[in-house]
Amino acid sequence: MRKSYLDYAMSVIIGRALPDVRDGLKPVHRRILYGMSELGLNYNRPTRKSAKIVGEVMGKFHPHGDSAIYDALVRMAQPFSMRYPLVDGQGNFGSVDGDPPAAMRYTEARLTKISATMLDDIDKETVDFRANYDDSEHEPEVLPARVPNLLINGSSGIAVGMATNIPPHNIREIIDATILLVNNPSAGLAEVLAIVPGPDFPTGGFILGRAGILDAYTRGRGSIKMRA
Repeated sequence: MRKSYLDYAMSVIIGRALPDVRDGLKPVHRRILYGMSELGLNYNRPTRKSAKIVGEVMGKFHPHGDSAIYDALVRMAQPFSMRYPLVDGQGNFGSVDGDPPAAMRYTEARLTKISATMLDDIDKETVDFRANYDDSEHEPEVLPARVPNLLINGSSGIAVGMATNIPPHNIREIIDATILLVNNPSAGLAEVLAIVPGPDFPTGGFILGRAGILDAYTRGRGSIKMRA
């Protein structure tokens, strides 16, 4: 029973629930971006119907239903959900007030500059590939990810026995902090916080107090109160 539970937990964690720290993506998001890349939907190319993208991803990499894939694609295109959207959506992709997006046959999409950067050099053996669900195609285990997507866009997920909820941050601050740590690996939290004062949410607002931020960055758990 113990082994079966652990096997199931790891399957859920790796298979769908939690992001990979290397590219900050869950499998469905990674497969969508890779599928769009394979369709040639770069940021400087014309958009294509979302239904085409969903069909490509579902048929080759993610056979778990079109609605789950489309919902994930829509979220990556919403500027109020993602600090740095990974999909450039054309059409009705919902609103911050909770209005639903249009059906996939009406909307179109392509990659953004940031998501295209995450896929740079993927054809140059920068990452490992594995067989897809029926051994007919190969997909990347992780994207090359030149940008620290997990930190700039954050992520949330609930798995078996664990969960995560990482807030987004400003990309300029994160890169400056990365340079600091590269040049001075022994830099303390106070030095990092001087560069990254806290999260940077896509809808803006005021963070009330610093205690929750300090708890999150020191202990891994913290509550951040915000005012719009």
